[in-house]
Amino acid sequence: MSTQKIDRLLLTGAAGGLGKVLRDTLRPYAAVLRLSDIAGMAPASGAQEEVVPCDLADKQAVNALVAGCDAIVHLGGVSVERPFEEVLEANIKGVFHIYEAARRHGVKRAVFASSNHVIGFHKQTETLDASAPKRPDGYYGLSKSFGEDVAQFYFDRYGIETVSIRIGSSFPEPLNRRMMSTWLSYRDLTTLLEKALFTPAVGHTIVYGMSANKDVWWDNSGAAKLGFVAQDSSEVFRAKVEAQPPVAPTDPNAIYQGGGFTAQGPFGD
Repeated sequence: MSTQKIDRLLLTGAAGGLGKVLRDTLRPYAAVLRLSDIAGMAPASGAQEEVVPCDLADKQAVNALVAGCDAIVHLGGVSVERPFEEVLEANIKGVFHIYEAARRHGVKRAVFASSNHVIGFHKQTETLDASAPKRPDGYYGLSKSFGEDVAQFYFDRYGIETVSIRIGSSFPEPLNRRMMSTWLSYRDLTTLLEKALFTPAVGHTIVYGMSANKDVWWDNSGAAKLGFVAQDSSEVFRAKVEAQPPVAPTDPNAIYQGGGFTAQGPFGD
């Protein structure tokens, strides 16, 4: 664990599944952890926490949210495939508002929760590094691809450094065969965030968020500068997962890295 601390660290999406976990695990890395979401959250527990509700689609509210912060972990937004109009507000406008506020307030380090759905239409037979062509598998994946481009632009133009983490599947354990390759434990996620916050001179670095799983589709060699070494593996859950009924070879979960996201929608027809 790093002995470094950020004076005030902003965590968006703090009411979500991962946000609730990181509210606890990121606490050692910040003198003050500012927590934000549009949904309700538990009240601040002591002087080390601040709870600031915010709609990411509201530019002025986001600007006020970022004021006084020294670094940002940006998880906020729609986290599943949804109609474009919903994704637009929280994920596309939201990530722009976060980086604009960072520019205005002089924040120089961000961590962007990207997603494996940025490359979801690649086949599971491929091994990808961060330079592989993006192939988003839906509106959610498109929004995360846009967020990575925003992060690159704000580094090139304004020097704001970002680690974009293409999170695989971060749950207490893998839920299916696909997640045997994409699983990221909470412990490994926290370690990866620590490296993303404190490693110097990251520019804009893209890293795949996965544990030390046996059968993987992603090559993280381009992010070696982060010094991230996963401690956990999905392998301990293999017997439990393989007891599930097999997936048909024509099922998107057996073909594409993005799994079922590749078949969701269109919406509103």
